Amino acid sequence: MSVTVGDDVLSRWLPFRALTGAEPGALPLYCLPHAGGAASAFRTWQGKLPGVAVQPVQPPGRESRHRETPYERMPPLVSDLADAVLADVETAAAGRRYALYGHSLGAIVAFELVREIRRRGGPRPVHLFVSGSDAPHLTREDGPPVGRMSRAQVVALLRTLGGTPEWLLADQGALEMILPAVQADFTVKETYRYEAEPPLDVPVTAMPSDADPRVAFAKVAGWEALTAGPFDLHAFQGGHFAVFEQAARTHAIVAEALRPWA
Repeated sequence: MSVTVGDDVLSRWLPFRALTGAEPGALPLYCLPHAGGAASAFRTWQGKLPGVAVQPVQPPGRESRHRETPYERMPPLVSDLADAVLADVETAAAGRRYALYGHSLGAIVAFELVREIRRRGGPRPVHLFVSGSDAPHLTREDGPPVGRMSRAQVVALLRTLGGTPEWLLADQGALEMILPAVQADFTVKETYRYEAEPPLDVPVTAMPSDADPRVAFAKVAGWEALTAGPFDLHAFQGGHFAVFEQAARTHAIVAEALRPWA
């Protein structure tokens, strides 16, 4: 299949597209951030994985796309993202091969992205990496909807999760910039409903953390039921952002899994 998307659209979704630090023909790894997160979360990963071109994904409503309205529902987000990824794969991926990495909300988005691409008859990724997320068919939100929380409640939640600099949480002007995307992204997660489909024919690697306040460690193993391909699980010690705080180990796990294609 072929998808036509303008370079302006691709540059919005993939703001570091030309700055991967990888050699020509490297395997693209599209990285999807956590709720409220942005492409910069994966910027330092570029050039760290041999044979892999790390492509951080930039959803609307943050950083270079802060003037755009963020998505509040999964289907339109996944549909538009599939257009961008498929268009980039057609032009940039040798043999139309690529991989996906999603953290937290990004893990669910990546999973649904694979299913959307499968429905379109497009090329499936060679590997799906997920961290900071229960399996999609087991995940649920126990607390009050973040979209209806007060600013103080959202800030308290972000402090609990970690990963957001304290100076940012204390800066009222900065909060005005980031909170709409945070609340919109949590609305995507809170309104998401898993629909049963055949398992993926894609290898999956899950990376849970033992002290993650929003992810049930036992439910992470549920990702295995969603793939007919190989499944691997690497446990981390730490909180919600342990895979970033222990980036060298994360990179080693990803690089080893992608070695046959990189």
